[in-house]
Amino acid sequence: MKRFTAILLTGIMIFSLASCGKKTQEAKDTAVEKVEAHTQATEQIEESETKPQETETQATEAKQPETQTAETQTAEPQQPENQADNSAQQSDYQYTDKASYENGESVSLNPSWQYADHSAINSGSAVMYKATANRKNIVVGVNAGHGTSGGTSVKTLCHPDGSAKTTGGTTGAGATKAVAVSGGMSFNDGTPESSVTLRMAQILKDKLLAAGYDVLMVRDGSDVQLDNVARTVICNNAADCHIALHWDGDGLSYDKGCFYISVPGGIKGMEPVASHWQQHDALGASLIEGLRAHGAKINGNGSMAIDLTQTSYSTVPSVDVELGNACSDHSDATLENLADGLVQGVEGYF
Repeated sequence: MKRFTAILLTGIMIFSLASCGKKTQEAKDTAVEKVEAHTQATEQIEESETKPQETETQATEAKQPETQTAETQTAEPQQPENQADNSAQQSDYQYTDKASYENGESVSLNPSWQYADHSAINSGSAVMYKATANRKNIVVGVNAGHGTSGGTSVKTLCHPDGSAKTTGGTTGAGATKAVAVSGGMSFNDGTPESSVTLRMAQILKDKLLAAGYDVLMVRDGSDVQLDNVARTVICNNAADCHIALHWDGDGLSYDKGCFYISVPGGIKGMEPVASHWQQHDALGASLIEGLRAHGAKINGNGSMAIDLTQTSYSTVPSVDVELGNACSDHSDATLENLADGLVQGVEGYF
């Protein structure tokens, strides 16, 4: 019995020691697991705090090139203000090569030129004058209106295609032919319009030459045997623009002021008008603004739409400028001022 008791007590002690060892190991394992779990949690917290910073840095780095590109794209199209202004103010005129003429050389109608065969009076010549300083290499055709003896006895087609006029004027609407060159009116003091237009052309020529423009004088004397078609075709081929000088024979008892003859809508679809009427009107508007700047009286809005032979055949910027009427002062002082305004208008256009 004692032996059995001793053996039982010994077994109980051994079992107890084994259980304690197991619990101790489990406790140790549990503690280790808790420490590892705490460490992992700490690392996760640190990583979670670090990652937003890294994400923000990456986002900033990603956005920075986009911002620079946008700034570059904004800067590239920018131009100097004066360049932008000039492009807005420049006309649509496109320069084309013209035949070269020497100073003082006569320029006759070449039968091979477009529309030359529509002319009825063409034995005369224009004269080329070259600027000697500040040359702009631009030829201004200056056409002193009227001044062709026998011009009213011959007629030419109003339009190159033979169609009828759409507005009145020296020749009424509906006509297909007009006098080759009308005689013009007389001022209240009896001076013929053709004499004043020639004087105006001579003054304008000198001022244009001084400004660096070459001048094609369509009529350089009291008479030139060139009808309106021939004058226009010569300017088409030897000048960069065509300015015809006139005073209006309206019969009014007061000076109504200056205006230019704009292109009426009825012929804007007809060639060569369709391709050039905007240039014609732009030149006319620029001349009126130049005249206005020099104090010249302007009639209404500065333009009047009339179907003219001149603009119906023109392939360069072309305009008829009416500088007043029979009541207008035509002294040299007035003509000098008008010429200054016209030169300013030419410079504004080109």
